[in-house]
Amino acid sequence: MKCRNCDHFLELKFTDLGFSPPSNAYLDANALSKKEIYYPLRTLVCENCWMVQTDDYASCEELFNNEYAYLSSASKSWLDHARKYSEIIIDQLKLNEKSFVVEIASNDGYLLKNFKDKKIPCLGIEPTKSTAIYAQRLGIDVIQEFFGEELVKSVAMKYPKADLIIGNNVFAHVPNINDFSKGLKLCLNIDGVISMEFPHLLQLIKNNQFDTIYHEHFSYHSLFVLVEFFKKHGLKLFDVEELNTHGGSLRIYVSHIDSKYDVSKSVDQLTVKELSFGLKSRETYINFQKNILEIKYKLLAKLLELKKDGKKVVGFGAAAKGNTLFNYFGIKKDLVELIFDNAETKQNMYTPGAHIPIIHPKHLKEIKPDYVLIIPWNLKNEIMKELDYIKAWGGKFITVIPDLSVE
Repeated sequence: MKCRNCDHFLELKFTDLGFSPPSNAYLDANALSKKEIYYPLRTLVCENCWMVQTDDYASCEELFNNEYAYLSSASKSWLDHARKYSEIIIDQLKLNEKSFVVEIASNDGYLLKNFKDKKIPCLGIEPTKSTAIYAQRLGIDVIQEFFGEELVKSVAMKYPKADLIIGNNVFAHVPNINDFSKGLKLCLNIDGVISMEFPHLLQLIKNNQFDTIYHEHFSYHSLFVLVEFFKKHGLKLFDVEELNTHGGSLRIYVSHIDSKYDVSKSVDQLTVKELSFGLKSRETYINFQKNILEIKYKLLAKLLELKKDGKKVVGFGAAAKGNTLFNYFGIKKDLVELIFDNAETKQNMYTPGAHIPIIHPKHLKEIKPDYVLIIPWNLKNEIMKELDYIKAWGGKFITVIPDLSVE
């Protein structure tokens, strides 16, 4: 395989998580007896540009199809995050009724509805019909296509250039990042701003966040790599913020290379932090697999102990990261009986590979589990608050990242 960024041959292995079906390919009851497709789940590091990427097996069209089940609005904390961001960026860029905002991977309209409420013209670009329909019900204009240079050219006469392009947790999902960035440049107004959020590679390694690796994530990003990447495309990464979302994310701001924006000190400061951590060192990547195995053995030992003691263990939040964990660890419904999830697109479905049933959280009080495994650990505080009532019957919570914890 060659690097998606610089075309250099990839040889340095980062992780090998065995074989797994696509992480958001949830199954209905009829599909349980049919053939399920598994792909190798491996990541490699480019020793030329240091971009980390998933080995090529599954195509974008296979992963983001009309049955795609992830809804951004299922998390209250994520909705709050989107609302606060909208308020800040509208004020910073002085956006108004004459502005134009584009969101790539607009999902169910969780973010653009905040701009629509302010009467700021906006457009969503979302390839999955299953999520786009929710945004359209909110009155948001949505193009159901994958974003790239050709799409921008095809709609250039219909829509103005964007004063703000938003891409929250989409850049990692793009297989052809060079074409994607050409589309960004072509779509952006002369003094427009691109704002993107994505999980930070440094935090993934530092906090053992191996379960954020799945086929939908084609690449895993660090700042120093992206500074050079955008420069190659005539764009300037001029500011960065460190966020606590998704276990530690970056929000970057990008403009045309000759724009009015000066490069913030925060860009150099974070670059130094990444290099000091060792993101240009082979040893940093080679040693990560050992950390994953330690977590695997600890969790399996705990689940087997609870099973022998006759305890009932369930999961909460049928997140994609859980499917990486279940399939690599070999966890089935004999160890985790059920998963509860707030997203209606996942309820009454089954997890890919492990085939653990997913049901509505209203049934949790009837079942009264002894332990609840919090699968989206990045929402741990929100979920523990929501499910605080399990303590009434002695219920406890289990989390796995960054290390096994029972409380």
